[in-house]
Amino acid sequence: MSRVYLATPERTDQDAFLTAVRKSHKLHGRFVAPPDDPATFREYMARLGRPSYAGHLIKLRSNGDLVGVVNVNEIVRGCFQSAYLGYYGFAGYTGRGLMTEGLRLAVQHAFTDLRLHRLEANIQPDNRASIRLVERLGFELEGRSRRYLKICGRWRDHERYAILAEDWRRLRAGKHGASVEAMR
Repeated sequence: MSRVYLATPERTDQDAFLTAVRKSHKLHGRFVAPPDDPATFREYMARLGRPSYAGHLIKLRSNGDLVGVVNVNEIVRGCFQSAYLGYYGFAGYTGRGLMTEGLRLAVQHAFTDLRLHRLEANIQPDNRASIRLVERLGFELEGRSRRYLKICGRWRDHERYAILAEDWRRLRAGKHGASVEAMR
């Protein structure tokens, strides 16, 4: 059983969320700019109401503490059935595999409940921890996008990692060295 669970953010999470973001400023550095005040948290909550957006808090099963955030963004239906995966962890919970567990749950949700065909994660090339995280989940490098996203006021290069539903099912079934237990 996973040590974490996914929770839909609620307005009542605002104070704990903003506190976790403030404590994680050095951890996030130039890699991510999460909502850091009540106004940007409200904007984040408003996006959750859109059909093209699914946001989740990753919480510890033991006490409900916030471990991180994972968002399935820009969900496109029709013949595309694809979305982008965005995520970040909070200080105090790094290096323990908790984000891996949380992202695994989010990927499962995307391929089973949301019935997506493809998930893409765009990561700055020097964010080695984030790259290792998606590689553990079976994402594969597909290429590099120059000046792809504007983060913290600057356009930054990103590497594109993706996983397809059939790849995820194959990994979940225990093929190619991944066990079913490892995917839970």
